[in-house]
Amino acid sequence: MGHSLLCLLGLFLLSTVIHGNAQDKPKAELRADNTAVPVGGSVTLTCSVNPSSSSGWKYYWYKEKYGVPVRLRDAIVLSNDQISVSEGGLYWCRGKSRRYSSEYSQFVRIHTIVPIRPVVALYPNWSEIYRGETITVRCEIHGGDTEWDYEWEANSMIKAPNQTEYRIRSASSSNSGNYRCKGRMKSSQHETTEWSDSVTLTVSTSEPRATLTAQSSVIPAGGSVTLSCSVEGSAGWKFDWFRRDSVSSKAQLMRGNEANRVISVSQGGLYHCRGGRGDPVYYTEDSSDDTVMQNIPIRTTVILQHNWPQIYSGETVTVRCEIQGGEGAQWTYEWRQNKLNTPPTSNEYRIITVTESDGGEYSCRGRTGYFLTQWSDIITLTVSYEPRPVLTVSPSWLSPGASVTLNCEVEHPSAGWSFYWYKAVPDLSEKSSSYELLPDGSGTAQDSYIIHGQTHTAGYVCRAGRGDPEYHTDHSRPKFVWSADVHSAASLTVSPDRVQHFTSDSVSLTCEGNFTEWRVRKFSEDGRLYSDCRRMTGSTCDINTSKSDTGVYWCESGSGEFSSAVNITVQNDGNGPILVSPVHPVTEGASVNLSCSLRTQKILSNVFFYHNDKLIQNDTRGELKISAVSKSDEGFYKCQYSGRESAQSWMSVKGEQDQNI
Repeated sequence: MGHSLLCLLGLFLLSTVIHGNAQDKPKAELRADNTAVPVGGSVTLTCSVNPSSSSGWKYYWYKEKYGVPVRLRDAIVLSNDQISVSEGGLYWCRGKSRRYSSEYSQFVRIHTIVPIRPVVALYPNWSEIYRGETITVRCEIHGGDTEWDYEWEANSMIKAPNQTEYRIRSASSSNSGNYRCKGRMKSSQHETTEWSDSVTLTVSTSEPRATLTAQSSVIPAGGSVTLSCSVEGSAGWKFDWFRRDSVSSKAQLMRGNEANRVISVSQGGLYHCRGGRGDPVYYTEDSSDDTVMQNIPIRTTVILQHNWPQIYSGETVTVRCEIQGGEGAQWTYEWRQNKLNTPPTSNEYRIITVTESDGGEYSCRGRTGYFLTQWSDIITLTVSYEPRPVLTVSPSWLSPGASVTLNCEVEHPSAGWSFYWYKAVPDLSEKSSSYELLPDGSGTAQDSYIIHGQTHTAGYVCRAGRGDPEYHTDHSRPKFVWSADVHSAASLTVSPDRVQHFTSDSVSLTCEGNFTEWRVRKFSEDGRLYSDCRRMTGSTCDINTSKSDTGVYWCESGSGEFSSAVNITVQNDGNGPILVSPVHPVTEGASVNLSCSLRTQKILSNVFFYHNDKLIQNDTRGELKISAVSKSDEGFYKCQYSGRESAQSWMSVKGEQDQNI
């Protein structure tokens, strides 16, 4: 330091001496082709006098020594006005002619570059620097014990300070750029190192954020889970962890090992983390909160309110979550069913009108604070289509005053049903029937209902209900009990008056009674109910018979009355015989004639007659005559002619007293 001051002082005095009386002298000018002598090389100095007031100038060269210019005698002369030098220092020149001497030139400082290349290093050497961090750019010169002054260049501009470190305490985007340095020997201000290679410093404008990753969101009972914290795309971080007991509580700092990137926790709560690095410490933004629940060994069960083996579409179903133990806790509930759009938080999941899409597996668990029960065992809910009960009646053909038993069976038999019993009331305007509740027929516990003293043809339906609010099935299809009693309020006559007919026969069914509107109904062999006659004229239905016309027929009036019922059978074999027998019951004691007929021949001889499949007549007569019918004559009859049998038909016999019932 003292040496430098002396040099500067000497230069000042020398300048005063050299230039003190130079107003009238020509001026010398010294130029160097390079101010730094490369390793093992030299630079060229050129001297000139301006203005050139005289020709024939001779140039003299000087170098600073101990603060004053000393005549340079060992320079390598390239020409009269040029020399080559390989040492650093301060150089002057002046010119002389026969008439004049110029004043001294301004000095030129020449540096000698020593064969040392510094290295610029970033501390810390992170791949990404964030705005606000502290970073040190250091110039490192290796080799020897030389003391150095330092020169910095950042983005092609020379920067202070003249120190080995360039410290940026709060980095910003303006600090981004290329940095390089060189050293100058303190013992010889004219010797410098080469420039170092450039190092690029990039300061990111984004704010780093920590990311928390949980091995699992639920701690198993008696176990733990691992939490990891990271900052993307950078290094050198140490992590702080925080836990809260609730959303509103203050976060508590958790201590761990040095880096603390991964921790193991065995306690439920809200966790977050942050990264920090550097000195002073620079912190990232906090990570998002991560909820970690803790399993507790409390049993949870899912039950159906009605434990019926079959649930039907339209019923009300309640699925309930029950927790055994943990009394006093404020539980909320979680439900697991992939079709739940908004799973409830209560202990009951109530489906007011269940559909097939609600079917599936259900399980639940309870939550209180950051504690969770285990998931319950799965319960499977199966939802079937809306059921239609099946009604059976027994007997289907009445004896006057008999009891009729109705049985109602729900498809896919289940539990909890009550039964409702109805009488079908004809509604001609709608071509259907309305239903009238039978006495004591509302919500019976038994699936059977007995009607005592039934005398007339009638139709019945049933349905079932269960649950709260009560769910009702569809009504069953109507089933009928038929009476052949001709003394009903309405009656049906058949022309021709016989049970059996050939195909393409013309048959008329006439409804009789004190009513103006009628419809003829048919219950076919295949169990189908027909509600209308295709050709109805007034109260008469005309049929051109075919095999499909076989069935039971009766009339229904507009005021809800039923007639007696008759069987009609259509013979499909055009070459076979038919049995001619009355369509209505025969009164006990009356006479009756049964005969056999072909399509082409109405009166036959040599006919065999059978009663309940037993041969009762085999002679030349063509008819079976019973002079006084008794109850024993009731049953199935058929005839046989030329090896061909007719169909069999039932002949009903009623006692004389039945006529007044």
